[in-house]
Amino acid sequence: MAEEEGRRDEVSEVERTGWLSRLGRSFGGVLVGLVLIVGSGMLLFWNEGRSIETAQSLTEGAAVVLEVGASKMDPANDGRLVYVAGPISVASSISDVDFGVLSDGLRLVRKVEMYQWTEEQHTETHRKLGGAEEKVTTYRYARKWMDRAVDSSKFHERTGHANPPMTWQERNLLAPRPRIGAYALPDNMVNGFGTARPLPVAEDRAASLERRLRRPVRVVDGVLYIAGDPARPVVGDVRISYGEVPLQEASVIARQSPVGLGPYQTHAGGAVELIMPGRVPSADMFKSAEEENETLTWLIRGGGCLLMFFGFCLILGPLGVLGDVVPVIGDVVRAGAGLVGFLFTAVVAPLIIAIAWLWYRPIVAISVVIVGAVLAWGAIWVARLHKADQQLARRR
Repeated sequence: MAEEEGRRDEVSEVERTGWLSRLGRSFGGVLVGLVLIVGSGMLLFWNEGRSIETAQSLTEGAAVVLEVGASKMDPANDGRLVYVAGPISVASSISDVDFGVLSDGLRLVRKVEMYQWTEEQHTETHRKLGGAEEKVTTYRYARKWMDRAVDSSKFHERTGHANPPMTWQERNLLAPRPRIGAYALPDNMVNGFGTARPLPVAEDRAASLERRLRRPVRVVDGVLYIAGDPARPVVGDVRISYGEVPLQEASVIARQSPVGLGPYQTHAGGAVELIMPGRVPSADMFKSAEEENETLTWLIRGGGCLLMFFGFCLILGPLGVLGDVVPVIGDVVRAGAGLVGFLFTAVVAPLIIAIAWLWYRPIVAISVVIVGAVLAWGAIWVARLHKADQQLARRR
């Protein structure tokens, strides 16, 4: 094949770095570590505020939500938080004009993949006596179906591994004017709603697309291939598949306005705008949103702690390089630095979270501290009482 001429599918490169150069770079890493620690601290602080605001907004919304029928809007409810459930309807079908694919559903999702060269990088590091370091980096090239454009101009070995531009992209097409009964739904609310099911492309689309695109077009198992032979793809071939979110019943909690539904701004500072498939009671919708908020809070906490740990490890990095004069000692120092970084993270991260709670919810935080202090004092008192009883028993 012409595209394979002159290519090398595996290339290795050896980089040797002296001890002094490594030491200088490690001190540069200290600055990066400081940025990571400050950034992770800000992230943890912000996350607690976001979590508290969301939780308070959901509690406030659950207390004032009003259940209404879908068939008619009552102007008296404008500005209120309402719960409405019913089948979603749209004004017309969806059409992907690029390929003439139609859908009678709520959303039409187009997935585009192109057969491209990809680069994988693997590095092995060997430390030498005296602190020098040798890195062997291997670059491997393979052809794969990818749903994003791979920039081959950044490959280490570009010869024989060129990717053409990606002509078509993924699209999420929404049916016009979705609504539940008399209530119009905003596009942003339904853009991610529902689960797409496969929508096969009709085989009769191939001939007309082939004439228009002036490229070979095939339909195999409902998937559109812009390729000469789908069984033997070459770089630049494209395959396109579709998914459809059907019209269905939905439950919505949002602010009623004369033009439809939208986000409800709470006194706590957050906005309430919920949608779920099917007829789901409002209480269950709020409970699900609270669980999602709690999960997101812990995910961000974990990510913030991990960034902080990396930051402390970078700050302590020069110690490991100093120890690399004798490689075994360097490994021991790095392990110790990792343990110290973990301990620092275990102290600083919870402290920042506690400060955030004092900032955002001082009454609750102070109450927790008081309860904790009382419990600690009680435990000490019980321990002393038990010790006194033991001493008295010995005297007897």
